[in-house]
Amino acid sequence: MIQRIQTVYLLLAEILIGVLFFVPFADISSQDGTLYFVALEGLGRIGTTTFELPDLHWLMMVFLVSNLTLLTRTILLYKNRKLQVKLALVSLGVCLLITGLIYVTASTGARHLSGHFSLTIYSVFPLISSILLGMAVRGIRKDEELIRSIDRIR
Repeated sequence: MIQRIQTVYLLLAEILIGVLFFVPFADISSQDGTLYFVALEGLGRIGTTTFELPDLHWLMMVFLVSNLTLLTRTILLYKNRKLQVKLALVSLGVCLLITGLIYVTASTGARHLSGHFSLTIYSVFPLISSILLGMAVRGIRKDEELIRSIDRIR
């Protein structure tokens, strides 16, 4: 059934990952007082639309798109619970990689500008998504155990 609580967890995790396409991950203040932000497009100055340092952002784009694809596929595999657990665990790993990549990108941008960075609230979305995926895996496993126990009773 698609109306299970783990489907809600998976959908919330997918929404949180999808939001990362549109928001900045970190703010950087350089030594001369100029404010920059780190988003999916790269390193941008606040108030302009020019971006620098696009190297790591293609990698982050690949991880975000693959994670969204994995989460969509995981939601639709409600009949194959074993594969659903495996895909959810892979997606959990990708979420942790995205978190690390956000930190590396922000620290690289700060080093490039000789400034310091501060992460925004959006940078913890992959961690929250990982927690939701863990809860979904636990729910899927409980469903699998329930189905096995019902089969034993018959």
